[in-house]
Amino acid sequence: MSTIDNLTTDTLGDALAEPGLTVIDFWAPWCGPCRAMAPQFERAAQLRPDYRFAKVNVDEQPQLAAQFGIRSIPTLVVLRDGEPVAAESGVVAAADLASALDRLAAPTASAAAA
Repeated sequence: MSTIDNLTTDTLGDALAEPGLTVIDFWAPWCGPCRAMAPQFERAAQLRPDYRFAKVNVDEQPQLAAQFGIRSIPTLVVLRDGEPVAAESGVVAAADLASALDRLAAPTASAAAA
């Protein structure tokens, strides 16, 4: 089973240094849609254990939310090799998230030709 890390300003550097895909869920405990997103995020982590999954509580880590330009929650940010490549606000179904991650992880035609 995949582990979901809780990121802080102290641990973000390690997450950014990791190769591959990392999905970050920006959330808050008082947010109803965030609570609806939580089981979907956990299920996606189970469906795709090869990707890294992390959460950022925006109330506890407002500087991280600001760093990523988070304006609404829940927002998912996908990093590839430490660089943001996609973001989506709102509740996303686990299967849809897993499919989107697979598309982002696949090598692009231009990269394959290089």
